[in-house]
Amino acid sequence: MSEGDKRTLKVAVLGCGAVGSQVVRLLSDQSDDLAARVGAPVELVGVAVRRLDAPRDIEVPDGLLTTDAAGLVARDDVDLVVEVIGGIEPARSLILSALENGASVVTANKALLAEDGPTLFEAAAKAERDLYYEAAVAGAIPILRPLRESLAGDKVTRVLGIVNGTTNFILDKMDTSGAGFSEALEEAQELGYAEADPTADVEGFDAAAKAAILASLAFHSRVTASDVYREGISEVTAADVASARDMGSVVKLLAICELRPGPHGDQVAARVHPAMIPRSHPLASVREAYNAVFVESEAAGQLMFYGPGAGGAPTASAVLGDLVTVARNRLAETRGAGESAYADRAVQPMGETRTRYHVAIDVDDRAGVLAAVANAFADHDVSIQTVRQEGRGADAQLVVVSHAAPDAALAATVDQLRSMDIVREVTSVMRVEGGDE
Repeated sequence: MSEGDKRTLKVAVLGCGAVGSQVVRLLSDQSDDLAARVGAPVELVGVAVRRLDAPRDIEVPDGLLTTDAAGLVARDDVDLVVEVIGGIEPARSLILSALENGASVVTANKALLAEDGPTLFEAAAKAERDLYYEAAVAGAIPILRPLRESLAGDKVTRVLGIVNGTTNFILDKMDTSGAGFSEALEEAQELGYAEADPTADVEGFDAAAKAAILASLAFHSRVTASDVYREGISEVTAADVASARDMGSVVKLLAICELRPGPHGDQVAARVHPAMIPRSHPLASVREAYNAVFVESEAAGQLMFYGPGAGGAPTASAVLGDLVTVARNRLAETRGAGESAYADRAVQPMGETRTRYHVAIDVDDRAGVLAAVANAFADHDVSIQTVRQEGRGADAQLVVVSHAAPDAALAATVDQLRSMDIVREVTSVMRVEGGDE
């Protein structure tokens, strides 16, 4: 299309759930502003849904709803396709078909991008079309574009984030009210922050997919969800949260992506797990269902991005931001930056990644116990930062915080502790982030 051709840009939306319905609403409510910002009218020409008679939060104009998603993306007059149905299939096939048929694509599909992003990026490059996905991570928070564009001239060394609102709400309630995991989860479900089946959130699958996308962008390497070490929060207890509080810390489910030295240069370490962080850390103050991403780079230093990480309207805001950019590119007959994987860095195994542990141990209250525990750490070349004893007699407990060491060495230390006669039970093991290593 030439610069002078101001024909209407036609948009198809796949999905009309919580996010899709808000995208449809915003396309209608802000049509005049969108036209002014894009430089041409933007017209919604179809909304693909599973069932025509399903209840919806908005009223879709007559004639736009269709159950034929494949037919909608195959139309030769569609310029832009917005995919917000989620999942792997049929989303992957529909996106590939849209690109092959000459449409640019905006998606919020973190699971698909984390599993098979390279296939989509290669299809977009071959078709010379855009594939934008700001809404796939952290809802309305603009984090992917800064990593891809604003920091393109810098070297990002670490991305540390709270990228799942459900788990942050649960852990925040456990911290502020003393509730247990089950009680806090039930409240999250009642308030609509957690699904009836919360597995994807509480077991870390959602955060791991987002971590893979963040690591891929930050470190210019292909990282998939299967490359990300993952632990959820279902085993976090009220005692863990109380112990963190005693240390001046708070428990958060963190997505941690960083460059770590390897045998042949920097490697990408990507992990998702609960961790204790000092209350002085900026992420410690992120409350309820909010998200935040903390970025460290060589030149810019430390940056933090904060806001609502989920929800129909916030996520739709990110979708519309991408849509405006992609639409402008269509008018200018250009495309934005595609995949950047030139660094091709290896993914560091979790066992080689340096972490710190907080370990609570029920022990016999007798002479020599502390020395024996210290020897178990020394056997695996793990240095102890702090140790304190709580209780006496049958209630005696040691709480040990290590210095940084390879995760495999720390795990082996815990295994040895569990096998010792003086140890009744290792009651808690949690990683520690922030503070001195």
